[in-house]
Amino acid sequence: MADDQKTSGVVIPDDVRAKFGEIIDLVLGSESMNDEERQYWINILPVMTPEQIQNLRDILENEKKQLKAIDEKYAKELDQAGQSQLVKKMADDRMKKKQQREESELTHTKKEQEEADSLLKQIEGQ
Repeated sequence: MADDQKTSGVVIPDDVRAKFGEIIDLVLGSESMNDEERQYWINILPVMTPEQIQNLRDILENEKKQLKAIDEKYAKELDQAGQSQLVKKMADDRMKKKQQREESELTHTKKEQEEADSLLKQIEGQ
């Protein structure tokens, strides 16, 4: 096995790697296969017709594109969810500040009213 290359439980002979390197990378990168299935495809590559190899390549590239699209959509949804949470947090913070401001204004207004009432009583008492 000295001239074989081993990758994650999959044995790839050097001559097969040299001849089919690009498609082997696609096979190894496939998320829909386990190591046994990857090994099967690598083992039969040398006896496949060019058309079969192209079909396999097309399937694996399509899978890769679809998974990338799903990942991008998921990342976008997560980003939007994160932005939604940020917007909600900002709205909550604004609401709290508004309530604090209103409470402060109410307290100030009550204090002014009490002072005005006190002054009025002093004036009436004279």
